[in-house]
Amino acid sequence: MRFLIVSPVIHKSASNGFAGYTPYIREMNLWLKHVDEVVVAAPSIKQNPDPLESFYDHPRLRFVELPEIDTTSFLKLLKSLLAVPLILLRLFREMYRTDHIHLRCPSNMGLLGSFVQLFFPGKPKTVKYANNWDWQSVQPLTYRIQQRILRNSLLTHNAKVLVYGDWNERSKNIVPFFTASYSKKKAHPVEIREINKEEPMKMLFVGTLTSNKRPMLAIQVLEQLRNSGIETQLILLGDGFQRDEVEDYLQTNKLTSVVHIKGKVAPDDVIEYFKESHFLVFLSQSEGWPKVVAESMWWGCLPVTTNVSCVKQMIGDGTRGVLVEPEQEMVVKSIEELINNPEKYKSMCEEAMTWSRQYHLERFEEEIVKFLNAAS
Repeated sequence: MRFLIVSPVIHKSASNGFAGYTPYIREMNLWLKHVDEVVVAAPSIKQNPDPLESFYDHPRLRFVELPEIDTTSFLKLLKSLLAVPLILLRLFREMYRTDHIHLRCPSNMGLLGSFVQLFFPGKPKTVKYANNWDWQSVQPLTYRIQQRILRNSLLTHNAKVLVYGDWNERSKNIVPFFTASYSKKKAHPVEIREINKEEPMKMLFVGTLTSNKRPMLAIQVLEQLRNSGIETQLILLGDGFQRDEVEDYLQTNKLTSVVHIKGKVAPDDVIEYFKESHFLVFLSQSEGWPKVVAESMWWGCLPVTTNVSCVKQMIGDGTRGVLVEPEQEMVVKSIEELINNPEKYKSMCEEAMTWSRQYHLERFEEEIVKFLNAAS
């Protein structure tokens, strides 16, 4: 089987192959174990990967360069628009040649791919919709267009669209799905951290330092907890446009001894931070299936999270995690309640671990093999 991946990921081209964001590459490598030939159609740059990136693993992989679609300025938008005919032509050529079409949506590249696949109703297709499928949520217009095309079985034929969470969809195209980070071999016993007012309480932030992830709100939660007499520490794992702002705030407010920015950390190294922390503070504005929430639960680190995408389903409507609005007072109050009730905290952590460990890489691979076999 020749397997075509249409992806928006900007790959790094190095002497030993093509690399991308590690969680995405790890997932794709599970798909690639079960196909004979791979074609990746995506943007790329010549650059060595950083610690958060990994290489595809397949002996017969061909990369088809697509121009990047960048709308961050007028000139870049104009350049991208001029490149659209070339992108469409290359996508049409590769879809014609392939046996199975795999789209990564929602994205600008996914949008173009969703249009081109209309010309190949007989080709088997899988689509990974790696964002919020909830029709009640606010979505960009281009995301809505992709949702409408993909759920319509007359337009998108012979396809399975894998979406995070169960939204009671009637379309036969839509399949409630999940993703995974760890092998079941990593389901090691973990001792839940003791939580009380006498010992420092450790919070963890994992994600980009950008306004979408709200790192400043996590820091302000720490401040209020400390002002109320609770010894609190916060570790930030990640990097981004707000890093300078965050560092200036920590310096100005003399928080550098209790808030530590570690920058980009390899996924396997993040595990130790999960195992040492009481809470994951996850106050994001938009997500699909936030892997970091499931990963923290796997290691008994309780997520305090906003109600985005399928998170409410992941944390059992508050039975194995804390659901909050992105409001400082509410987040602080929720954490304080669990500090004052350590037995409830421990019970929620244990339930979180039990739930998360159902979704391991072996189960994920079993499910994707079913899609590939059904299409072959």
